[in-house]
Amino acid sequence: MESAKDVGGSEVVEEAAPAASLDSWIQRTFDQMFGASSFSLPLPPGQPVTILAVERYMADIPSPGTPTRPTASGSRIHVAPWPSYCYDVTITDGVYREKCLLAPELNRLVHKNALRCGLHVEVIQCSYMYNERKLCNSFLCIEQLRIVGVTDVDTSQRQKEYKAKPDMPLKGTKKHYLSLWNNEDPYGDIWIEKKISENVCVNESKLISLAHLEMNWTTKMNFQPLLVRVLHKARLRYYGKPNTKVDVPYQAYFEVADHSGMMSMILWNSLCLEWYNSMEIGTVLLLEQYAVKTSYPFKTQPTPGDLHMKRFSSIEICLNIRDPPTKIHIIPENKVKKEWKLPEAIYRFITRSELDDVPDNHCCDIIGLVKYVGRTERTRKRDHGEDFWIHRWVHAVDGTSEEPFVLELFATSQPEIFEQIHPMTYLVCTQMRVIRDRVEGGSCTVYLTTSNESQMFITGWHKGQPYTKDTKVKSFIQWIKTQKEDDHMGKTAIGGYYPFPPVPETFSKYCKNSKVESVLTTISEMEKEIESLHYRERKRIAIQGIISAIRYVSCGGTSQDASGVEAIQVNKEPLFQSSVSKSSPLKEGRKTFQQLKETNSVQRSSPSVQEQQYRVTRKSAAKRKSEPVETRDCPAVKSPYFTRTAGKNIMLHKDLKENCLSKKESQEVKELTQPSRSNNEKSSVAETVQAERTCHNPWQSALWTAVKDKLTQHLRYSRVFPESFPCKFDYTHKEFLMRQYNLQATKCKPKNWPTNEGTDCFENTCPLEYYEVAILGINHDIAVDVAFLPVCGPEGSHSFQAEDVLNDALLTSMSGQREVVNKQDEVVKAAADLEKQHVICILDVCSLSEDKVEVFLNKVHKIQL
Repeated sequence: MESAKDVGGSEVVEEAAPAASLDSWIQRTFDQMFGASSFSLPLPPGQPVTILAVERYMADIPSPGTPTRPTASGSRIHVAPWPSYCYDVTITDGVYREKCLLAPELNRLVHKNALRCGLHVEVIQCSYMYNERKLCNSFLCIEQLRIVGVTDVDTSQRQKEYKAKPDMPLKGTKKHYLSLWNNEDPYGDIWIEKKISENVCVNESKLISLAHLEMNWTTKMNFQPLLVRVLHKARLRYYGKPNTKVDVPYQAYFEVADHSGMMSMILWNSLCLEWYNSMEIGTVLLLEQYAVKTSYPFKTQPTPGDLHMKRFSSIEICLNIRDPPTKIHIIPENKVKKEWKLPEAIYRFITRSELDDVPDNHCCDIIGLVKYVGRTERTRKRDHGEDFWIHRWVHAVDGTSEEPFVLELFATSQPEIFEQIHPMTYLVCTQMRVIRDRVEGGSCTVYLTTSNESQMFITGWHKGQPYTKDTKVKSFIQWIKTQKEDDHMGKTAIGGYYPFPPVPETFSKYCKNSKVESVLTTISEMEKEIESLHYRERKRIAIQGIISAIRYVSCGGTSQDASGVEAIQVNKEPLFQSSVSKSSPLKEGRKTFQQLKETNSVQRSSPSVQEQQYRVTRKSAAKRKSEPVETRDCPAVKSPYFTRTAGKNIMLHKDLKENCLSKKESQEVKELTQPSRSNNEKSSVAETVQAERTCHNPWQSALWTAVKDKLTQHLRYSRVFPESFPCKFDYTHKEFLMRQYNLQATKCKPKNWPTNEGTDCFENTCPLEYYEVAILGINHDIAVDVAFLPVCGPEGSHSFQAEDVLNDALLTSMSGQREVVNKQDEVVKAAADLEKQHVICILDVCSLSEDKVEVFLNKVHKIQL
């Protein structure tokens, strides 16, 4: 018997190594490496391996290029180089498992979520590398691979490591992994979950108050012990840089208080690993051998529950592992004495009915029953960097108003809570900031967003929290007891496109709120912008153009199956057909991301139907170029990620174990994927599948009719995916739904949901309909097709109605649930009013995964020429 670490890092007892006669790809590869004359080795076709984990860490070398930023005078100055990241991939061949480095040229696959845990891949070329900064540290580096498909991973089986490695990054000097999609969440077993409270004898005669500490800190080197209570807790801050020498470069701010007032406290570096998860609001701490320094002037300040409490803002307490080594003790709550006079945590809860009277930027706490949970999305912290904020939108009700709390929740270093938010849970959010946008005419949009000191709690996490004593929390619990679950369950929703935050009413306000250097993007630049998006990255861009054509589309065939399968969705011939897509392109545009550096480094094979691991896809609508179909689908050009066939007018994500398609539909798919079929045969099959997609007569302007055949480039981003529509929540598929709308997991996890074939398709909460809108460039030489959702959101939610979000006549006429004929008449009339009118279109863009990108029209601003 031998002890080793599994993928999660926990100690497990393993059986002796398997016999050498077992077929192990990993063992054969190492044998070939040791016998080769070169460290880099192309591999013959072999058995696929399964990816168990994809882990991220900061590289020692920053991204190439020297970033700059503008100054107030208009000049530009150099700033610190952007950090870049490396990825370690844990693979298994069924016998052994091995952690390998992913070559930097393949990082783009992770950025797009094309390479992730749970995939079968075939390694085509790898190399053997040594870490020159560590002793006896060698590993495989995957340089080329072919993605085979998705597989069900049996996480109950733990394969033995072929070469035992410590649970730390393979390359460079970094000693810990980061969360895969952001830097704020703790990740890995190095983070201690909870410290046990201690029975400590407190010598009250030796304690010093915060007031005395502020007065005397400059005259002393060693300070007396402090006895304080934690009142506020900020999210983690990762301050690592490529050249940072600190092993664990984290810091976390707390606000602590005693009877004399409140002061900031900072937890530094490796102490964050040990103590961050244990220092909760209300925790009583005994601190010894701490340091004191002048406060950082630009940090955020929480709003205290007790406005009369004195704040000592000139200094802050520093807790570090050395200089001096701080001693921290947690005092159990039942051992806290009244004579210590430690202040209680006081909250500022408001009800939804009170929110309408709360001023902008006010901080408050809320409690509510969750009715809607949006998908987790990411926002880039700075242009061209690889650091992101992650966030999601949530609706919660408290019974005091028909309207819900609309919450913009950013990650608060509580991934175990953030990822488990689902409809019908009781949600508490503290230190939320009110965002109020008043528009002309008196209407107002209001929502709440998290601050740096926000904390979130859901059902299962409320026990023992100080807020349970609050009067409004008790009132909410009493209201909940009067409610029937079925009355709320039918109005729940999860996922889908969410058009918030609302776009300002005027373009001048939009420019004022925009953080980018150039507010307007040209249509020709859109392609590059979209291709640069990372997985689930959300971006809002503005383009100038002319609304030239509109078509209403009803697509009842895009519902989602409980197993995660997307039903067939077929796009007809482009509505706004121009000669650009019928003949040789005048301008091909930029290559898609599949055709960049990794073109020669990664391929996707085309397994058989029997292997149940294939994906049939047309060239992404998000990246359809101006070239003719024959050129796009040329079978001689091998696709690096996805198999493309000549009849690829469908998209099917398929795992046969989780299949809701009928046998007839499956046969149609197989027929469409046969490259030997004639064009007539393909057309007849495609028409059969297209029956579920209804397109009504389009409107086209006279200008469009005149110029559409003369365009140099026509970008098509009007495709709508099933995950763009929210679906109703149900407990049966809770685990699947949460995993579907959270970000991709770092490691393989067992499936905890039923996978009955052909049953339980999810019900959408809004009509499966949208508009395709053609926007002509103001120089009449380029055009782009985008989509517009007339209704997007949970049933009965006014916050999602487009006429409430947008006030221009065109989009309002396209919104709402009216008769199609009446709606079309209104659209034609509103569109005719915009004939040849220059407008600014605000677009919401989100990269869903791999090559799937949704582009939605959010708002139209008229330009007065």
